[in-house]
Amino acid sequence: MTVTRPALVGLVWVLAAWPGALSAQVQGVPVAGGAASTAQGDGSTEPSATDRGDNGRGARTNVPQRRRAHLAPYVEVGQGLVADLTRGDAVTYTTLAAGVNAEVQTARAQGQVSYRYEHRIGWGDRAVGGDIHSGLARGSYAITPELRLEAGALATRTRADIRGEAPGVLVGNIANISQIYSVFAGPSLTTRAGPVQIGANYRLGYTRAETPGLGSVAADQPRLDYFRDSWNHVATVSATARPGSIAPVGLSANAAYERDDAGQLSQRYEGWFVRGDVLKPISPYVALTAGVGYERIESSQRDPEVDAAGRPLVDSQGRFITNPTGPRRIAYRTDGVYYDAGVIWRPDRRTSVEAHVGERYGSLSVTGMARYQAARDIVFQAAVYDGIQTFGRQLRNGLSNLPTNFVETRDVFAQQFNGCTFSAGGASPGGCLNDALQSVQTAVYRARGLDMAVSYQRGRSTLGAGLGYTSRRLFAPDGAPGLIVSGVQDDSYYGQIFLGRAFGPNSGLNVNGFVNYYVSRLAGAEDVVSLGSTASYYRNFGRLGTTASVGLYHFQVGDLSSALSAQALIAARYQF
Repeated sequence: MTVTRPALVGLVWVLAAWPGALSAQVQGVPVAGGAASTAQGDGSTEPSATDRGDNGRGARTNVPQRRRAHLAPYVEVGQGLVADLTRGDAVTYTTLAAGVNAEVQTARAQGQVSYRYEHRIGWGDRAVGGDIHSGLARGSYAITPELRLEAGALATRTRADIRGEAPGVLVGNIANISQIYSVFAGPSLTTRAGPVQIGANYRLGYTRAETPGLGSVAADQPRLDYFRDSWNHVATVSATARPGSIAPVGLSANAAYERDDAGQLSQRYEGWFVRGDVLKPISPYVALTAGVGYERIESSQRDPEVDAAGRPLVDSQGRFITNPTGPRRIAYRTDGVYYDAGVIWRPDRRTSVEAHVGERYGSLSVTGMARYQAARDIVFQAAVYDGIQTFGRQLRNGLSNLPTNFVETRDVFAQQFNGCTFSAGGASPGGCLNDALQSVQTAVYRARGLDMAVSYQRGRSTLGAGLGYTSRRLFAPDGAPGLIVSGVQDDSYYGQIFLGRAFGPNSGLNVNGFVNYYVSRLAGAEDVVSLGSTASYYRNFGRLGTTASVGLYHFQVGDLSSALSAQALIAARYQF
């Protein structure tokens, strides 16, 4: 982590201080979840929002914006209490934190940064201290009307093993939690050649995960390998012509190349894609569409080294040791044609619905999306996705779909940015990372699911809600030592709600509620449920601010273990 942490911290400060470095989204129309799949399938192969003249928040790029810039670094000290209501124990801890909140909104630059470093000092034998990084940076900068730079960075904590404990309020002595870092950047180009709109995008991403806490699963459960890091990049190009411009129907062609190289077991994902679509309007509000494409996807890795008994060897961090001389084994491969047909319904400027059904990856594939803006301050969005993913790519795609102007809260329990992030304005309600962060997965997998998000803002009140389901079918080389996930499926359901209310310019209340349900079909795995709620009241006195927070949390792992805990924290912050 000696390289990753300074790099991410440095990026956050650069984004805050230099609007020219801010950048926005990589994928298509922003979706409610992080699967990065548009209505036509794997989002990495489809035209980006920039190809359609949208910016990172779904708004038109040529809309004049009021100039605004804000930079607010701070330091904070707090005292917390965690009470285990199941066992009757309680621990206390002290927090020392430093962070920055920054925002820029101009005609050319849109971006926001919220970053916090926290050091915890535990008091007592059961209290655990340590360092925590949490933050989100999203931005977009228009170099020219046709060329934009886009970037994002994320630091948060999430579950490592889907079978294990599911801490929601991340304080106290926690297990099965890994610190995650992710960053992406790249340009987007939109131009025209006569009646044809041409788009091109490139994204470079990096994701890293620290070793999780121990004691996450039962002793008789076989262990899973730990994800370490991955570099990934994707390049896309597209050409689109509207109906009537060069033909009675709309025409589009897309091509893409994507690669992901993971450090663990020398894993490699590589994909080549090409696709063509036609669109036929049948009324002012309805159009039929059909497309066919060719794709070649291959994921491979090396075996771990084994001992005399055939058990995988692990390093000091608990990760499998790669056998550098062993042959590469194929974990997943597809090579062939895929197709789909669908319908698009746009009865007015506020409503857009599309659905596609076809064959992909050797089976039925259903994708779609819907968006409804009931009023200027009420936005709903949903997406059905289906694609072959890796953890690093899916997290990069989810990060790219988050808004460049988001709701920031005083999160003293370190649970911010590992679920839903709601928009503070614009035509998108925000996005959720639950599909990628349900657990850190080293294997390649097919991700299918549904994500929905809605946001409401009026006066001093902000309301956001997210709901979703995701299913992953995991792939690994047959017969590889220590790998038990091949062909296994896991499912996750999630819901989250946020309410923010400002009582005036210097005080307010934030309330969060969440529920998660995880199902793993690994042998001997139990279903896991977690739910909880937190509330924080803040009051500012000039540059000095105070926060009082409480939380209640419960999780259950089958009949094996459960926990019910309450948390409380008071903190004082000085803003420079």
